[in-house]
Amino acid sequence: MIEEAVRTPIVAWESFYVIVGSSGAALTGLQFVVMALVAESRRKSSAREIDAFGTPVIVHFCTVLLISAILSSPWQGLTYVSLAVGACGLAGIIYGIVVVRRAKTQDGYTPVWQDWLWHAVLPLIGYVVLFISALLLREHAQKALFFVGGVSLLLLFIGIHNSWDTVTYIATNQHNETPDKGEQSSDDNQQSSVVDAASKRRGDNQKHGRNKGRRH
Repeated sequence: MIEEAVRTPIVAWESFYVIVGSSGAALTGLQFVVMALVAESRRKSSAREIDAFGTPVIVHFCTVLLISAILSSPWQGLTYVSLAVGACGLAGIIYGIVVVRRAKTQDGYTPVWQDWLWHAVLPLIGYVVLFISALLLREHAQKALFFVGGVSLLLLFIGIHNSWDTVTYIATNQHNETPDKGEQSSDDNQQSSVVDAASKRRGDNQKHGRNKGRRH
């Protein structure tokens, strides 16, 4: 009876984490599509840029999936749940600091304040709240679980926003990039052909005019 009473708050969230966990797993595939678009774009991204702005999206989605798996497991009490969720929060805080450092050291893209907000500030806030909620889970289960659920949704929205931001960046900058050497060489050859054809036509016209003048 005691174990059942302890587990009851988590059972009430079962459907929520089925939905959130499934969404996290499905949206992980979205980031693979985004990375495929990055690979096919004219502007090539370095490994540092991907580590700073691409990989964290996968980490956020996988964290949501892991939290859902933890809270859907048949635990016998809240102690181990608290430890597991707390470990996720602590690992997220450390990783968030690493992401900030990577974003500062990469030189392929200059982040604006919106980038810092969505790639650094909000994820760090989410992981800090997750860690604190894990510490309070045993004594204040009802309230702590609401914060854990809120963090799960926040990480989902962060991942979706950052994936969409990457796609729109590629779409809006695709035509502004300088063409590569092969395309530029092809354009130069076409221009040269047009100039040669025009020069030849002009020369034929002048020659025809001289011949016509001689006949008269």
